[in-house]
Amino acid sequence: MRGRLAARILVVDDQRANAEVLTEALRGRGYDVVSAADGQAALEQVRAVQPDMVISDILMPGMDGYELCAKLRAQPSTALLPIILVTSLDAHVERVKGLEVGADDFLSKPVNWEELFARVRSLLRVKSLQDELKELNQKLEQRVVEQVAQLHRLGRMKRFFSKPVAEAIVAGGEELLEPHRRAITAVFLDLRGFTAFTDRADPDQVLELLRAYHATLGRTVDEFSGTLEHFAGDGVMIFFNDPLPVDRPAERAVRMALNLQQAFVPIAQAWAKHGHEVGLSIGIAQGNATLGVIGFEERWEYAAIGNVPNLAARLCGAAQAGEILLDAPTEQDIAHVAGTEPVGQLNLRGFQQPVAAFRLKSLR
Repeated sequence: MRGRLAARILVVDDQRANAEVLTEALRGRGYDVVSAADGQAALEQVRAVQPDMVISDILMPGMDGYELCAKLRAQPSTALLPIILVTSLDAHVERVKGLEVGADDFLSKPVNWEELFARVRSLLRVKSLQDELKELNQKLEQRVVEQVAQLHRLGRMKRFFSKPVAEAIVAGGEELLEPHRRAITAVFLDLRGFTAFTDRADPDQVLELLRAYHATLGRTVDEFSGTLEHFAGDGVMIFFNDPLPVDRPAERAVRMALNLQQAFVPIAQAWAKHGHEVGLSIGIAQGNATLGVIGFEERWEYAAIGNVPNLAARLCGAAQAGEILLDAPTEQDIAHVAGTEPVGQLNLRGFQQPVAAFRLKSLR
């Protein structure tokens, strides 16, 4: 039991001859048998060898069989340990006393060996089932602990990734976050007029606007399976096709951008009534970038590094409120599903050569 080939039985009797006879009889049936000469020695043996059953005489000097049984029942580790009490006294009286202290079964002297073996087999079957149930409960408890930990991890991951990506990482896909190169579509968002708004508005109004903006943003990014890289006040970076590949990343990016512009209209109109002019500008660029986890022990971020996210940010800076600007690779990728118009070559900070840019008009 518990991995042993034979069940282990502890025989307790102060009469050495009786203990030896019982020990040999049980060993003859294939059991692993150890013995103790009194109750105190039996408690020490239980702790040392962890038997699957105890067969104890009742009448012993010092700690008798009743007291031994009561002490074993009082310990959580042995509360369900099968115990058979053996007596040569009045069987009825001894049985009542034994039941009161928690004994499982009783035998009268002289011992009927076949009856003994039958009772031992029966109680060991029960013990085996109890051990299996205990093991299952332990596994269940461990699974609950692991699942709670996964829920916490999933909650943290959802702050950065779409739900499918977060679930994939929590399920054991941490290697997705290792540094790597991949073609992505980067989207940068910024609020036009936000700086002037913060200068005139009180802090509660600033936070109210940002909450509405971020709530709309979060729902829309999740809907299109984008990866939210970071918030920087009113500036936000999102990218597609990483950590998990997605189909038509450029198309997802422009559809998300148009949805965000439409969703931001009522927010802008509400603040316009209070004399605050704010609008959303968006830049989108496509190409290879370096991606992975950056930061330090107390704060990590999943980031895209390289010309592509920088270009998306610069295009966003060049866009007007309500405008979406694309680089040439993105425009070529979505030309079959969207209407665009060229805005010419833009001189963007950090780029030595002018960059061809296109204005996204609508989806066809």
